[in-house]
Amino acid sequence: MSEPGWHEPMLATLTQRPFSAGSWMFERKLDGVRAICSRANGRPRLWSRNHRIIDQSYPEIVEALADLGGPEFTADGEIVAFDGARTSFAKLQQRIHLTDPRRIAATGVRVYYYLFDLLSFGGTDATSLPLRQRKKLLLQAFDWEDPLRYSGHRNDDGVAFFTRACEQGWEGVIAKRADAPYRSGRSTDWLKFKCAKDQEFVVGGFTPPGGSRIGFGALLLGYYEDGRLRYAGKVGTGYNEATLRKLTARLTATQRPRSPFADPVPERHAQWVEPELVVRVTFSDWTSDGRLRHPRFTGVREDKAATEVTRELPSTVE
Repeated sequence: MSEPGWHEPMLATLTQRPFSAGSWMFERKLDGVRAICSRANGRPRLWSRNHRIIDQSYPEIVEALADLGGPEFTADGEIVAFDGARTSFAKLQQRIHLTDPRRIAATGVRVYYYLFDLLSFGGTDATSLPLRQRKKLLLQAFDWEDPLRYSGHRNDDGVAFFTRACEQGWEGVIAKRADAPYRSGRSTDWLKFKCAKDQEFVVGGFTPPGGSRIGFGALLLGYYEDGRLRYAGKVGTGYNEATLRKLTARLTATQRPRSPFADPVPERHAQWVEPELVVRVTFSDWTSDGRLRHPRFTGVREDKAATEVTRELPSTVE
């Protein structure tokens, strides 16, 4: 830990297909914002996955951790908002950038914090323990009342759980080795299988708006490969007017004269920006020439650095 309470999170690796195995635990993949929570004889604190303090954005969660947790703990989880019965990153977007309590209340968006791992409790480090034991300790470490929720799991039949996840419109399923310790960074001890394709991309430019549209027509997207920003296509759907205005202000403030992409971009009137903004996009597939098919913008990611964005390739590890 680089400072009290902070712990770099463990990250899952995309896998090709779901599987079932008794040595694995299967959890629902949530569509929200990753957060590490901690407390050391004081007020609890929330950290984003890129080491930003996000207490002010989710005051009700901080209060719940203070009321329902012990004097010392570090845990891992996901902050979510719901659209019906489904967790919705788009819905959560209304809360992510706000810190003023009055503006937060005015959104009417309720958030919940699903905890799925315990890293320490009562001053004792738990990261070396098997996941199955950490989950049992986590269940005992908090009083479970909204907005604090325990993230449940299944011990077998990951294929059936994945099928159910997709039928109900969930993001997908996370498979975790039941005997594995908690290791910071990307790991094949945690695998994710998604019901729909989605990932983060870096914005390197935009096209002019057409017709009566304001702001821009489409965002030009890329990902890093061997230190170069590779072009992945453009996304022109998924924006409301407020989002168009906010993104346009951010983009125009970082314009540059030349393309940041390593590949040619077939847009005659493209305008270029510094490759800093990270957005999340859903899509149906990749084309044979490495472009996104049927992409749709779903939100801005503030918790991931642009240089971390790579093309997600499925692992065959099971």
